[in-house]
Amino acid sequence: MRQTVLAFICSIFVLGPSFGAELAVPDNVVFERAIEFSNPDNQHLQVDLAMPKEGTGPFPAVVCIHGGGFRAGTREGYDNLCVTLAQHGYVAITVTYRLAPAYQFPAAVQDCKTAVRWLRANAAKYHVDPHRIGVTGGSAGGHLAQFLGVTMGVKAFEGEEYNEQSSDVACVVNFYGPSDFTKSYDKSVDAKEVLPLFFGGDLTTKRREHIIGSPLYWVTPFAAPTLCVHGTEDTYVAYEQAEWIVAKLKAAEVEVKLLTLEGAGHGFKGEFLEKADKALMEFFDAHLKAAK
Repeated sequence: MRQTVLAFICSIFVLGPSFGAELAVPDNVVFERAIEFSNPDNQHLQVDLAMPKEGTGPFPAVVCIHGGGFRAGTREGYDNLCVTLAQHGYVAITVTYRLAPAYQFPAAVQDCKTAVRWLRANAAKYHVDPHRIGVTGGSAGGHLAQFLGVTMGVKAFEGEEYNEQSSDVACVVNFYGPSDFTKSYDKSVDAKEVLPLFFGGDLTTKRREHIIGSPLYWVTPFAAPTLCVHGTEDTYVAYEQAEWIVAKLKAAEVEVKLLTLEGAGHGFKGEFLEKADKALMEFFDAHLKAAK
């Protein structure tokens, strides 16, 4: 019962900005639900997609990755953000990926990279510029977005489909995603329950997997430009997790920014949400629209 409650809490509070509001699709946006992009192990993974109704592009694109502690959450949590991005001239998709404990690391990473490659493979159909694809996510989705940004070209994480396409991303917006799982256990209210499900064991039995699954240890000078947004009162993913990845990216001379939200917890509301959404849009505009 306790695990069910925790999973429900995760599905509400860690999906990222714009979750919870009723979806309203404006007249200037085309919105398509449940497009299958991959079928590993007969799982029929799908995306929802939003795009501008007017114009032929090619448009910049954003891949949105939901949170939920790697074991819960749904892509629909980012439908509203996708619509908002489409109103601002982007094609946006929100991705379903395989969840723990049935599917452990790196299945979720492979699914998200496959979604990026699928989007490139269908660039002409959806009027996407394949050179201008960014990624964002919150909590577990923030981790996956960040992981995509630091493991470009690492074959072990690529998956099996659309391999003629690249899974590289042009930039990352990471909302309160963990960067070092080896330091999560004493700084998170649910890490002791969540991480063993994701890695198939805790630090005593699966330390190597915790290291391999941490974006911090994959940073190179070739990582994607990154914006991290994190609240100082986050009890699920400690604020220090953002500081560590930002410092590592800076040391590698990668462009990176940290937006600190003083007093914010895990998942943003009100003024915190407004600041986070504004920062996301400005960052994507600077790195995806200006790059045309």
